[in-house]
Amino acid sequence: MKSFTFATLFLIAFAFTLAEDKYTSKYDNFDVDSVLNNDRILTNYIKCLLGEGPCTNEGRELKKVLPDALSTGCNKCNDKQKSVSRKVLVHLIEKKPAEYKKLAKKFDPDGKFEEKYKADILNATEKPKA
Repeated sequence: MKSFTFATLFLIAFAFTLAEDKYTSKYDNFDVDSVLNNDRILTNYIKCLLGEGPCTNEGRELKKVLPDALSTGCNKCNDKQKSVSRKVLVHLIEKKPAEYKKLAKKFDPDGKFEEKYKADILNATEKPKA
């Protein structure tokens, strides 16, 4: 009986560990375009991330996982999350450079992640040649 209990606990712990290997997909269908196309809402999300304003549930989750996502190269992100991350990054760099710099200063004060991902950032922001 003890070995059955141990095996059950081990399986539960293992399942929990597997679940922790990815970020929640709870917000994968979140309409990020509606945020990027609305300065007021985007500003509120930026203030949330900077600790200058209140956060929505989505903002709290992003604020929680962002440091880990940066340090691991978004290894726990699914394909949709990686795609949305690139879209947001490009939008901030091209349309909100001052806000991008504030976020970079907070989440990457030494510039090590920006240096690490520079090629991806450049590729994401390059315009296709006509």
